[in-house]
Amino acid sequence: MPLPLGHIAIGLAAYEMSTDRSAFSRWKLFMAIAVLANLPDIDVVFGLLLQWNGSAFHRGPTHSLLFAGAAGFLASEVAKRWDRLPRMGFWSCFTLILSHVIADGLFSASAVSFFWPLETYWSSGHSDLRDVVGMVLRGDRQDAWIALAACSVVIAHRAARGMGLRRKGTG
Repeated sequence: MPLPLGHIAIGLAAYEMSTDRSAFSRWKLFMAIAVLANLPDIDVVFGLLLQWNGSAFHRGPTHSLLFAGAAGFLASEVAKRWDRLPRMGFWSCFTLILSHVIADGLFSASAVSFFWPLETYWSSGHSDLRDVVGMVLRGDRQDAWIALAACSVVIAHRAARGMGLRRKGTG
């Protein structure tokens, strides 16, 4: 399963592919992308706070299309009203959050609750605070490959954009 670094890399690539702006040019935008790309894992925090088990609620409602839509809408509305945040529209926020859910579905053996509330899958096992922090800090080989692939996508996209291969009127 992708860890935070992998989700950030995928989110940056998704953002670069969906807009004409570079995510690397402004630190606030980079941080917003990092937060939104990892937002579905807020369920790990809830599990730790409520049951001392980061896996208790993992891969449930926050890993769904409905959550991506609702959280994307909320994030875009907050960005409109709070001038300290970078301006990000609904589709950008939705895409970043959804990139996390899709990545977990593709790169993990466990199912995600993509169509929650019609289906619900929960992560199994137990992970306490030490396990969760260790996972976040440790990273793994899969995240390195994901980051390399995402970087390659961004470079190829920029090269294509530089050669005028983008749609007319967007670049």
